Amino acid sequence: MTQQSLEPKTAPDAGDGSRPPAGRSWLDRYFHISLRGSTVAREVRGGITTFMAMAYILLLNPLLLGGEDALGNKMSQPALITATALAAAVTTLAMGFIGKVPLALAAGLSVSGVLSTQVAPDMTWPQAMGMCVVYGVIIMLLVATGVREIIMNAIPLPLKHGITMGIGLFIAMIGFVNAGFVGKGAPVTLGVEGHLSGWPVALFALTLVLIFMLQSRKVPGAILLGIVVGTVISVVATSTGLISEKEWGGKAPVLHGSFTSMPDFSLFGSIEFGGWEKLGATTVGMIVFTLVLAGFFDAMATIIAVGQEAKLADDRGRMPGLNKALFIDGAGGAVGGVAGASGQTVFIESASGVGEGARTGLSSTVTGLFFAACLFFTPLTQLVPNQVASAALVVIGAMMLQNARHVDWTDWSVAAPVFLTVVLMPFTYTITAGVGCGVISYCAIKLAQGKWRDPSIFMWILSAVFIFYFATGTGH
Repeated sequence: MTQQSLEPKTAPDAGDGSRPPAGRSWLDRYFHISLRGSTVAREVRGGITTFMAMAYILLLNPLLLGGEDALGNKMSQPALITATALAAAVTTLAMGFIGKVPLALAAGLSVSGVLSTQVAPDMTWPQAMGMCVVYGVIIMLLVATGVREIIMNAIPLPLKHGITMGIGLFIAMIGFVNAGFVGKGAPVTLGVEGHLSGWPVALFALTLVLIFMLQSRKVPGAILLGIVVGTVISVVATSTGLISEKEWGGKAPVLHGSFTSMPDFSLFGSIEFGGWEKLGATTVGMIVFTLVLAGFFDAMATIIAVGQEAKLADDRGRMPGLNKALFIDGAGGAVGGVAGASGQTVFIESASGVGEGARTGLSSTVTGLFFAACLFFTPLTQLVPNQVASAALVVIGAMMLQNARHVDWTDWSVAAPVFLTVVLMPFTYTITAGVGCGVISYCAIKLAQGKWRDPSIFMWILSAVFIFYFATGTGH
């Protein structure tokens, strides 16, 4: 079905009882605003709403990528914030102007999690970003050849839900550890040394509960609002002397100079292709596979879900510009790597803008422009303490666990692989281990049941690769 066949044959009502004007502006014609039953005002409102719902990524992505690489080097916070805003602006604007759908992109937290915990410890950050570019190119090729859909269909639906939940717990664990609420012990401890202490940890807990309370009340932009409130409290507490700058662990909420500054593009183009041979072909292959999995796993489902909410997709999930949207989402991996911001992917928060009436790419264009404006507000963004931002990681992890309702926990052939997938990601601090054990156990249980034909050939091949991966010790 062509894109044109999915567009309304006649211009529908705008929703307020009036029909669109006969003489349409170039903006209206380019984005099909009237044809999709929307207005410029609605698109602008939707774009702003989407930005407010996902602006937290400007805080969380630098938090995830702020660690040391194999050589002990760190990427600067101002540069990371600039890179995050730049990559989000470029990819979201591309989705608006080319895809012409109300979808916004930004750094995928799952991809950033893989880069920070599995890639950077064995590479330099430029090499890690080079790996990001590689996975982005691979996804674009998969989309262009149609293999992406084949792979998605080959993975059983329960395992897809399990991978999403596992990544959620993995992200939540990173948030708890970064905030100092959980310490690495045997296997973990409450607090850094077995007990909770310090006002920053208390503020993390307060911010976390506040966001959950706002979400329960269905307050728009609950995550961002919770972060703002937590930051304001931290600034007041620090300025009054209740919390010393030392207690914040080097990330005190203190503004040095102006609220605005020129962007720091020092990470742009800082990529290297090479230095991977010391890891071994199998390990590099698994890392690339994990990045591809983390980068495009939810994208198709997210794009279609938002498209259905916007009434752009039909009952079979087909929608205008679907291939363009998937290709731009794949290109986000390469764009994010070049910018130094990790792979970009479509955010489900785009649905919040759709809820405000957004139906076209003009909404994404507005969101992208707001991300571009954030390039000049790095000092303001740096005010947010890690403990406050970490609360949002935990909340997002909790949101991803909602997929549990789709799993048949009474079917052991499904429940066991999903369980292993979910728990091993946070326990081992690696997404690859969770996916590998889930795939292997799923095939093994089906074999024991005499249903060895149920897993696809791709699943059996993947299972063999993972067995080799674990048996040769490359998973360590």
